[in-house]
Amino acid sequence: MPRTLVYGANGYTGELIAREAVRSGRVPVLAGRNAAAVGRLAQELGCEARVAGLDDPAALRNLLSGIDAVLHCAGPFSVTAPPMIRACLDARVHYLDITGEIDVFEAARSLDEEARRAGVVLCPGVGFDVVPTDCLAAALGEALPDATHLALGFDSRSGLSRGTARTTIEGIGRGGRIRSSGQLVTVAHAFRVRDIDFGAGAKSATTIPWGDVSTAYHTTGIPNIEVFVPMPEKQIAALRRLNRVLPLLRSGVVQAVLKSFVARRPPGPDEASRERTATFVWGEAQATSGELRTARIRVGNLYDVTVHAALGVLRRLLEQPGLRGYRTPSQIVGWRFIESLPGSTQLVITSGRAWEPRPS
Repeated sequence: MPRTLVYGANGYTGELIAREAVRSGRVPVLAGRNAAAVGRLAQELGCEARVAGLDDPAALRNLLSGIDAVLHCAGPFSVTAPPMIRACLDARVHYLDITGEIDVFEAARSLDEEARRAGVVLCPGVGFDVVPTDCLAAALGEALPDATHLALGFDSRSGLSRGTARTTIEGIGRGGRIRSSGQLVTVAHAFRVRDIDFGAGAKSATTIPWGDVSTAYHTTGIPNIEVFVPMPEKQIAALRRLNRVLPLLRSGVVQAVLKSFVARRPPGPDEASRERTATFVWGEAQATSGELRTARIRVGNLYDVTVHAALGVLRRLLEQPGLRGYRTPSQIVGWRFIESLPGSTQLVITSGRAWEPRPS
């Protein structure tokens, strides 16, 4: 039976994944830098524990001995993904993670040929970042093959884990990102604002630098992509004001202060909070003819979705021994996988015509 390793198992999301894996009959190896925390969790769950820092190549080689696939859960992934990906390529071990960071996706994509030679898959983003939206992108690409513009988004009232909040802080000084004519483009925060019905009524929404700006392009080939979340007008105005101070937001002092506030928060939403918080996922594809396809689905809380999506993608990957190279999640599981996620309804795609056809 293939052996899997969960790195960062003592973090908020890593622990949720480890517990669900054991509950569902899998026994992963649990790993991380904190020997005491990883050891306690491994002992409780009846798993093997391994310890290694990501700055120690020799320790990483030992960490991956006898392992077939790594599910990497220790962020910020802009820092932690490169050494783990390198170790996985050298050890010929599949790599998956739960990032939503655009640059991590692009870096993994650039290693496609090396991964093929190594006989392994690199698949970042197997959690809420970005499985549901990637599945919607794939479904819309299939429904409208000549689409030139793709918009995706989600509406969730879930609280954030400390790790997700820290990653958000690290990225806020870089501005927004969209894909235009096939290229990643840096734009201002709140670059575009529009009213969107994500599934619970129309709301004002704005663009964010979500991972699909990278992944949806590789999934569908659609050259123009934007990702939206709902936001009150006052928050949109505040977000736009941040554009004036982006260099300040990138400074080490400001980053440290903002992260100090995050450190005082709970690790993440508790089980009761997760159970009562659904997520609405939306997508829209448009062709130059004005033809429009709109997709909507409701799924569970983003952390519950992450747990089941990550383990589901991992399982499907290990069931397909011929897969190689960089893959987006939907390229491993197919877009209908979204309907199997916790709290999921059926995906509904409707047809229409745009008010203003987009230029090619």
